Amino acid sequence: MRTLKLTLAYDGTDYAGWQVQGPGRVAVQEVLEQAIEAVTGARVRVLASGRTDAGVHALGQVVSFRTESRLSPETLVRALNAHLPHDVAVLDAAEVPDGFHATHSAVRKRYRYAIHNHPIRDVFRRRTSWHYPVPLDAAAMHRAAQALRGTHDFRSFQTSGSERKTTVRTVYDIEVRRGEGDEHRMIFVEIEADGFLYNMVRAIVGTLVQVGRGQRGESWPAEVLAAKDRRRAGRTAPPEGLVLLWVRYE
Repeated sequence: MRTLKLTLAYDGTDYAGWQVQGPGRVAVQEVLEQAIEAVTGARVRVLASGRTDAGVHALGQVVSFRTESRLSPETLVRALNAHLPHDVAVLDAAEVPDGFHATHSAVRKRYRYAIHNHPIRDVFRRRTSWHYPVPLDAAAMHRAAQALRGTHDFRSFQTSGSERKTTVRTVYDIEVRRGEGDEHRMIFVEIEADGFLYNMVRAIVGTLVQVGRGQRGESWPAEVLAAKDRRRAGRTAPPEGLVLLWVRYE
């Protein structure tokens, strides 16, 4: 028996999220486990670095599982991709020590949220960005976001639905920038932290958008953070703009 780590990319549009949901709701975890069974002949339960919600994407989701299969990592990547649907891909596979746990061993994650900031919607970005037609000041959003760096209680940016032992998290980096060149209509919000609460990134984005629109001052996110009350923050941004970029381990 050995432990394998997979790195995945997926378009989450047509899925009910990462975690198996039950009959009638297809999850990314479900199709991956089916592919592993088809390749190895054994049913397994995979563990992920975190549970992305319905409609959320990943460029670097990490999962781990135990298997008796002796297939090489390279062969496993080819075989799994041959059995997976077109919107899920295994990017890499590696054998790791038995104590590795995709969830508990993670020490940092980075998410990106994409906003298409233009009066006319882009039909080719509808699955991967939030179309926001009102002009936004990305520089003001960036300045306001810096109050969220560091170790804080982020309960103001957590929606109900997934209880955690603590709502304290450390944000190592948060940046808001407007794209350049052909990407000038896009605003990207990237957040790197030791962990994230349920809908934390989307709640932060919804809050920063109010600053960017001029509805709130740049000091407002700091006030929301201090309030420790979800009702004080902005709306939860829609899922399609969010992508898990990468996960790091010790």
